[in-house]
Amino acid sequence: MVGAGGCTETTVEPVRYGVLSGTVFEASTSKPLANVSITTTPATSGYVTDAKGQFTISQVPVGTINLTAHKSNYTDQSTSVVVSEGQTQTVSVILDKASPTTAPSAPVQPSPASGATGQPTQLTLGWHSTGAVKSDSLRYSVVLYEANSVTQRTLLTSSRDTTVTVTNLLYNSIYYWQVTVTNSAKASTRSVLWSFQTQPLPDNRFLFVRTVGSNADIYSSSSTGDNLLQLTSAATTEAAPQLSPNRDLIAYTSNATGQFQLYTMNRDGSNQRRLTTLAVEGYNNAGVGYRWSPDGAQLIYAHYNQLYRINNDGTGLLLLATAPPNRHFRECDWTAQGNRLVVQTVGVNIYDAELYLLNADGSNPTLLVGNLPGRLDSPSFSIDGSRVLYTRDVAGFDSPTGRQLDTHMFTQRLDGTNLTDITLSNGSSTPKPLGTNDLNPRYSPDGYSVLFVNQVNDGLTPGDLWKADATGTTRTKLFADVAQPDWK
Repeated sequence: MVGAGGCTETTVEPVRYGVLSGTVFEASTSKPLANVSITTTPATSGYVTDAKGQFTISQVPVGTINLTAHKSNYTDQSTSVVVSEGQTQTVSVILDKASPTTAPSAPVQPSPASGATGQPTQLTLGWHSTGAVKSDSLRYSVVLYEANSVTQRTLLTSSRDTTVTVTNLLYNSIYYWQVTVTNSAKASTRSVLWSFQTQPLPDNRFLFVRTVGSNADIYSSSSTGDNLLQLTSAATTEAAPQLSPNRDLIAYTSNATGQFQLYTMNRDGSNQRRLTTLAVEGYNNAGVGYRWSPDGAQLIYAHYNQLYRINNDGTGLLLLATAPPNRHFRECDWTAQGNRLVVQTVGVNIYDAELYLLNADGSNPTLLVGNLPGRLDSPSFSIDGSRVLYTRDVAGFDSPTGRQLDTHMFTQRLDGTNLTDITLSNGSSTPKPLGTNDLNPRYSPDGYSVLFVNQVNDGLTPGDLWKADATGTTRTKLFADVAQPDWK
């Protein structure tokens, strides 16, 4: 004892270690077992037996150690071992096959983590099984549910894989998924229900058709061609996409029924819905002759020599006008300014084309552009409704195939004055290349530029998407391999 104000010296015992080694055998065959997980209490690092069923733990605190051997489809075995300082203690462990009623541990560690947001619409799901090693005979099945839907997608069935790739997910949607693990004894365990949320739908303002192989489908993208989304994938031809003025629905045509009918879909390609029973067809009209109303509530479309109006849910079909004898309606547009229509009529020969102005109810047809030399196409109104934009082949070419050689973009007032050749505008820094056509022009949403396709006049080379100012003095290429573009 020391006097008041003194202290007592505390002695710290050093940690002493020994070595623990052993072999794990299968009870029924007495053969060594590889890939057995070895854990200890007090804890050391985790170990796995080698091909000879052996393991060695080099630094084990002296004293009594509890050792546990684990392998899927076997019953865990624990034993106590006394380890002496500087000595190697050897142990043998025998594992019995698990009974059929022993279920495997539930899968854990989902990837992406449960509750993750901003996930892509194609991603790989992954998971782990506690204590499982590569040689274990575990099989996995995976199901996926969309929120607010009772329909499940089976992504994986009785597979050894611990990952699975899922595609065609909806944007901005919550999904739930669950993994079931089954061992060789047919005992199974389900994971908890995990979830993730996909990223918001990109605000793609450009729509177009792209042909891959012989199949034409509809895509959306940004102005540079980025954020590319394929919206249709059927083994049929989908054509002429148009985003509604409200920017909530995409109209398009498809020949899935054998004739081109009018459809709508959401901007992510979901909820594809047929609107018409009377085809969008006629002379040289393979699904191109339709247009949205200015308020997005209706559409007009050409059915041979008849022009119809229909609600955007497929109801309220109404005949607006009948074409002159021996002519069919083709492309068209509708402006809110003065509530007027511009329609193209054609004869059997595509070069026999005229443009008419009509009231929105189909009355009072007035000739706007008569039958001129060269093919005439793609009429549309300016934003303020004061001008009409269209294309014409200034080469005056006429062939049974409808080929064009030197098509330009023109704009004029509704009274026929102030005709302007946008393609040939003086001062253009990037003139139209020789041997190409400017096709499918549409005014930009701000009305100060024009979106169009420039294509080699052989009709075989895919076109490129261009933008020009409304006077034609500048031309800028946006991206390649497009047809029938739309911009809202």
